[in-house]
Amino acid sequence: MTMEKARNVLVIGGSRYFGKRLIARLLAAGDRVTVLNRGSSAPPAGVVHLIADRDDEDALRAALGRRTFDVVVDQVCYTPRQAAIARRVFTGRTRRYVMTSTVEVYEHDDSPALVSEAAVDPAEVTVDLELPWDEPEFLDAHYGEGKRQAEAVFAAAGPEFPYTAVRVAHVLGGADDFTGRLEHYVDRIRTGTPITVPRVNHPATYIHVDEIADFLFWTAGQDFTGPVNAASHDPLTTADLCEAIAARLPSGKVVFRTAEEGGSTSPFSFARSYGMDNSLATRLGYTFTRAREWLPGVVR
Repeated sequence: MTMEKARNVLVIGGSRYFGKRLIARLLAAGDRVTVLNRGSSAPPAGVVHLIADRDDEDALRAALGRRTFDVVVDQVCYTPRQAAIARRVFTGRTRRYVMTSTVEVYEHDDSPALVSEAAVDPAEVTVDLELPWDEPEFLDAHYGEGKRQAEAVFAAAGPEFPYTAVRVAHVLGGADDFTGRLEHYVDRIRTGTPITVPRVNHPATYIHVDEIADFLFWTAGQDFTGPVNAASHDPLTTADLCEAIAARLPSGKVVFRTAEEGGSTSPFSFARSYGMDNSLATRLGYTFTRAREWLPGVVR
């Protein structure tokens, strides 16, 4: 696919998983791509590489110089402090700001129904810049809250900072999946090791790694603002995942074990619902796939 007019696109982060797939799609479309990161990994050929720590506002401004962009796709904004720096630096420097957010913003919305964007309005989220966002343990324990507050910082900017926050479902697929979450199940089913799940195990929505790259690429070319959910159709349960894996491992065995109260569980097993309603993105013109159709290929 070739765009009628090449865009100047900045990707912050994006050195692995669906970020690098997004960059490949932008390059294939003929866009002029700049990648900004701390220099720990080299970007693909064909892009301009800027090195800076996004947490250092002066360094970020120095690395950017006088550059402006049609679109910025921020893959690594985790805290309101980072969002505040980005908002100051990029206001007036880009026509569109796309933040990669997460289903975890809904961590307090335990609903059996699929959750829409309205469940978390960033305009109503309280921002606290004084929390210890620079401490890795705190950030890890407050991942969803960090994303919520980051969205709130962007939302408060108003029309002079046109942004959208893509709330990404749990991502599956690709030989380069660095999380090890699906491999956790494969190993246990192959060996018959018990899989620890909550007493009541709820479904979640997922999205294929290539589909989220497609969705981010599509979003970069749109003009809607505010939060948008990105998830394939068909919520899946832990049992659905295990069934697909067991179909490829006929000698394996699926054994579930209920976690003790407050105990840890296997990844992708949830004590609350993690289902996102994708109807807004569908109305805006994006066509999602069905998770049950691509799951066997991911397992294979």
